[in-house]
Amino acid sequence: MPLVHVSLRRGKPAPYRKAILNGIYEALRETFDVPEDDRFLALSEHSADDFVYGAHYLGVARSDDLLLVQITVTNKRTIEQKKALYRQIVANLADDPGVRPEDVFINLVEVKAENWSLGNGLAQYADPIS
Repeated sequence: MPLVHVSLRRGKPAPYRKAILNGIYEALRETFDVPEDDRFLALSEHSADDFVYGAHYLGVARSDDLLLVQITVTNKRTIEQKKALYRQIVANLADDPGVRPEDVFINLVEVKAENWSLGNGLAQYADPIS
């Protein structure tokens, strides 16, 4: 059950924003075995004054097209799966809508299964389904 938040500078057209969310979702399906319809993504746009980043931190040349992608998941994936996810997100977003690899910043947040409630006040991942 990934929960995805994407932040970017305001001004990109709707098809561009939709391609970002679709590309991330498809990468999650391919690398993290996310089931169909397990799709919970939000995108927030920010003014230039409200979107600050290190343009050259760790030697990566970022532009104003930077995407900040934060993905919260249950802590059950291997390091290899995580690396594959990062690569696949970058590949998907380079293909459509044409985001430069340097402009894809990903932060993976891992939480325990009991830290999710997917509706109805239940802890679906913590409580076994009978």
